[in-house]
Amino acid sequence: MKTALLIMAAGIGSRFGGGIKQLEKVGPCGEIIMDYSIHDAIRAGFGKIVFVIRRDIEKDFREIIGSRIEKICARCGVEVAYGFQDLHDLPAGYAVPEGRGKPWGTGQAVLAARDVIREPFAVINADDYYGREAFFRLHDFLSVPRGDGEFGMAGFILKNTLSDNGAVTRGVCRVDEKGFLTEVVETSDIVKTVKDGQIGAEAAGRAIDPNAYASMNFWGLSPAFMKLLEEGFVEFLETEAKKNPLKAEFLIPSYIGRLLKENKVTVQVLDTPDAWFGVTYKEDKPFVVNSFRDLIARGVYRTDLFSDL
Repeated sequence: MKTALLIMAAGIGSRFGGGIKQLEKVGPCGEIIMDYSIHDAIRAGFGKIVFVIRRDIEKDFREIIGSRIEKICARCGVEVAYGFQDLHDLPAGYAVPEGRGKPWGTGQAVLAARDVIREPFAVINADDYYGREAFFRLHDFLSVPRGDGEFGMAGFILKNTLSDNGAVTRGVCRVDEKGFLTEVVETSDIVKTVKDGQIGAEAAGRAIDPNAYASMNFWGLSPAFMKLLEEGFVEFLETEAKKNPLKAEFLIPSYIGRLLKENKVTVQVLDTPDAWFGVTYKEDKPFVVNSFRDLIARGVYRTDLFSDL
């Protein structure tokens, strides 16, 4: 069964160049984190890559990233498509509140690809490294025929997703004894703590289980999820957006958490042994660069990244 990988890249700055974290060069030949995700997805068997970007960065994106990846994908028989996130892309009867400049969130980002997604698909952030094994496990999950509401999620351990350089936002998860997600709570301002050599986590002064699962926005979804997203986006605009019209965001973890409570979907948590990392803060870059250097030394990747495809 053909599977697609949707990469949420609309957050890349409108001016390409220094300071854009998704474009930080972290590999020995100038690779960015997204290159490693695309490499791993192709190796795992994904047959389609979908970039969700903004119209105002399309030209630069295609010149700097898209055209290069399209050539690699064409060589590998992998399709490339685009979706465009737009603040003004709203259901009929709705308009952008005056003064709103903030995007509508990851839920709307995925919805932007509704016209090009026809197959089971995975969702990732452009600036996160998830590890090779996670792609294989999500691809294998999506390749098996499933019901419209049977989803998967790559499960990372919270303490392995924290930055040494500041607070982060994570979807903190609860999982039942059968390995299914029961709750996901979008939690902001999570900071890493270390006491007696043990890594811990806190948010707003409250301790959080560092060994809990965390959602890193790596989901395995069915095409039918787009219909649920459309319905959820309308409900969001009628509720949260009216309460906080300038800043409210329609977020995938929060919405899936609600669907779980309503028993409309199931989410199987797929353990991954790999460690997540990303350039959340400028100070994170040396660690990320050294991590890729180590992965290459261990033979996980080649120096010439795509030469093994």
